[in-house]
Amino acid sequence: MRQTRLVIGAALLAAAAWGCTAVGERPAEPPGGRAGQQVLREDARPGRGHGGAGAGEAERGLRRRGRRWDAAVIRLSAEQEQALGVRTMAVSARPFRTTLRAMGEVTVPLPRKAIVSCAFPARIARVHASVGAWVKRGQAVLTLQSDEVGLAKAEYQKAQSLLDLARRNCEREKRLFDNGVGAEKTLLASENELKMAEANRLAAERRLRVFGMSDAEIRGLADDRSSPAELTLTAPIEGKVVESAAVLGAMVDASHQILTLVDTRVLWVDAEIYERDIAQVRLGQQATVQVPAYPDEVFEGAVVHVGDIVKPDTRTIGVRVEVSNAGQRLKPGMFASAVFRTGERPSVVALPAQVILDDEDGHLVFVRTPAGYEPRLVDLGTQDNGNREVVRGIAPGDEVVVAGHYQLKSRLHADALRQGTSH
Repeated sequence: MRQTRLVIGAALLAAAAWGCTAVGERPAEPPGGRAGQQVLREDARPGRGHGGAGAGEAERGLRRRGRRWDAAVIRLSAEQEQALGVRTMAVSARPFRTTLRAMGEVTVPLPRKAIVSCAFPARIARVHASVGAWVKRGQAVLTLQSDEVGLAKAEYQKAQSLLDLARRNCEREKRLFDNGVGAEKTLLASENELKMAEANRLAAERRLRVFGMSDAEIRGLADDRSSPAELTLTAPIEGKVVESAAVLGAMVDASHQILTLVDTRVLWVDAEIYERDIAQVRLGQQATVQVPAYPDEVFEGAVVHVGDIVKPDTRTIGVRVEVSNAGQRLKPGMFASAVFRTGERPSVVALPAQVILDDEDGHLVFVRTPAGYEPRLVDLGTQDNGNREVVRGIAPGDEVVVAGHYQLKSRLHADALRQGTSH
């Protein structure tokens, strides 16, 4: 019993001693006293003041993010502001278009792509267009030599000669019959021979068309009896030669794709939209496209197709945007970002995207206050033509830094580092 009382007494003495020490100790203050220890603040929502409950909520948000600035306000003299090139703009609410963004890929419209090939064995005799050349529809691109072409031309010329002979015989028999000299049987036989000759000539002409000969080339065979066993292939569409397997003297046949032509003045962007957002996309809807190669350039387009099947692995639906590419800057295969205009809101607080800085705590802007330049965390919404909606953190009337903000951020981190090393 006595040992128990001793243990309890010792514990009470230890607790009293610890309490006295805790009450008597004073934590070290940062340089400048408590007045210099300020906390980065954030408005609870646009339209509310920067103090009171809004500042407290922002401070608690920063603690949740695991970071707290030791120096929340950056004070600069007029000379320092000029040296850093600091400029500000007044925040105001304005109309804002709501958008939907999706990733995709630039592709070639199939109706604007063509393959130049031949349906028979041949040898490449001449190449009239190489990779990169822009050709018109009907322009000569290749000349081939082929025995089959020579035979087909000869058969056509033979069929044309027999047709001419059958036509003259039929006309002569008709005159004789009309004069009462010829027999009706002979006239009917000549008319039948004429029909057979026309059918043979038509079959020979169709074969030449399969080889790719034009009407003008076929008509010229009737007068040119010494036509070589050559065939000139022409461009089926207007466009650029993007692929070529044409080598002089090379043998080709129906399995070879000799040239590939693409009309790149109009391209497609095939994007993927999540099924929850597909109701915001419709045929004919305006859209803009950007690619990493030209981050400051926007390409205008419109939705020409909305898919009918949800892909089970990604839960997305394919949407196709047709984009004008008059400058030939977009290339098939590029990754692209498509932005669909879904509506407009009458009053939204927004900032140019380039004035919003990325920080490990989130998104950061600097606001000019009577005390100095205050870093402010902001929550962002949708994007419209280079502007970002600010959902939380600033309000109309705030003076936001639009130039020199990178220098302010560097100074903010330097101040925080000095505060940390001084403890």
